[in-house]
Amino acid sequence: MRWFDVPGFNNLHAINAWEEDGGDTIVLVAPNILSVEHTLERMDMIHGCVEKVKINLNSGVVSRHPISTRNLDFGVINPTYVGKKNKYVYATIGYPPPKLSGIVKLDVSIAEVDRRDCIVACRIFGEGCFCGEPFFMAKNNLEDEEDDGYVMLYVHNEKTGESNFLVMDATSPNLDIVANVKLPRRVPYGFHGIFVRESDLNKL
Repeated sequence: MRWFDVPGFNNLHAINAWEEDGGDTIVLVAPNILSVEHTLERMDMIHGCVEKVKINLNSGVVSRHPISTRNLDFGVINPTYVGKKNKYVYATIGYPPPKLSGIVKLDVSIAEVDRRDCIVACRIFGEGCFCGEPFFMAKNNLEDEEDDGYVMLYVHNEKTGESNFLVMDATSPNLDIVANVKLPRRVPYGFHGIFVRESDLNKL
């Protein structure tokens, strides 16, 4: 095991990582939690800035830059790209923290060209509505693009007490809702989880 000092970088809920330059460089995409000392006691004071971190294994040099300065966390990707270079990330908006009021789509490849914000799509759920952790479900056709699939999550309306399961088109510029299922009772926001296909369950 090898350790690298990265002052000021407080990694939480890493999104993805992959190798470049023939394995000489490790690239990590993850939120940098600021300030980390507030994480457990003052959740309303933390800010998650998603960053791209590059680690040169030969020189030991670590470089990093923000992908978005918006308060984001719980990023997900097309699971086919875990451990591989990917382009798109879907992350929730922490506002007002620690609640999650919306979701964005990030194009991390933009950061390779310039340093502007990488948000390319956004959906806010409305006043008093907050969501849980999102999930990405690919259509799984061999010719599909990386973002060809659906983003799914639960949304709870704190004013009406209603909970809904939303399915959004992951390719659309506004993350258009293609299915909205009203649930018979309250579903907690949750923290971490996973969707599993029935075909995968049958293999167990």
